[in-house]
Amino acid sequence: MSWFKRVEKGIVTPTEQKKETPDGLWYKCPECKTVATMAEHKRLLSTCAKCNHHDRIDAADYFDFLFDNQTYTELAADMHSADPLNFVDTKAYPQRVAATEKSTGLKDAVRSAHGQLNGLGLVVAAMDFKFIGGSMGSVVGEKIARAIDYARQNRLPFLMISRSGGARMMEAGYSLMQMAKTSAKLALLSEAGIPYISLLTDPTTGGVTASFAMLGDFNIAEPGALIGFAGPRVIKETIGKDLPKGFQSAEFVLEHGFLDFIVDRKDLKQKLTDLLTMLQKAEVPVIKDATASTAV
Repeated sequence: MSWFKRVEKGIVTPTEQKKETPDGLWYKCPECKTVATMAEHKRLLSTCAKCNHHDRIDAADYFDFLFDNQTYTELAADMHSADPLNFVDTKAYPQRVAATEKSTGLKDAVRSAHGQLNGLGLVVAAMDFKFIGGSMGSVVGEKIARAIDYARQNRLPFLMISRSGGARMMEAGYSLMQMAKTSAKLALLSEAGIPYISLLTDPTTGGVTASFAMLGDFNIAEPGALIGFAGPRVIKETIGKDLPKGFQSAEFVLEHGFLDFIVDRKDLKQKLTDLLTMLQKAEVPVIKDATASTAV
């Protein structure tokens, strides 16, 4: 029966000598199913070369390609969530946080840092969806507030990169308070005449959308990002009607006037540089009272 079995020396390999292909060498696009090497996928900043699908990436990835020479200083890096409500669902909240910290290597759902973007000073806060769905709890609100304070004190532009399922239910009212807290901090930043750019990525929903994510001097988004308050399924069940095609996509939101523009991740650093340079040259004064009379 040698017709189906190769017996030549060097072709039949004992099991113990067989080498498996290492995991993580290839990437398959979930949209167009194109296969590429992970090296190529990372070179394109986790976007598909064929259909331009934007994969979700971590805060550290944004920091690495935005800040010059991947050099930055992280702010409030060691903050941890408390358990003010002694919350328990399928497990106690402290246990859930500890398990998530161990599996992700993160302290919470946002990281903030400052550094140089093409030679321009910038403060960035970026959310990580893999930490309890990027949910906004007390630590998230506090870290964003401190990043805004640093930007205001040092007169540096502030970039917020949002990716979140909304408020963190385990902290209930404490979580919802972060909406007002971050919005108030952004008001102070605006009064100081310091630019705030809000980048919405996939997905940006719930209380995050209803607060700091939509308060930018410029609201921008990545292609195809889901942006909204309630999810499409909830809305459809509520109104009992089919939703428009592409409902709550970045393109849909742009068309209806809630975004200034959509930017490809590969172009983001240069777009931000151009925008911040333009703002620096313009130095347009903030009008505090548009109704005040200018007559002498």
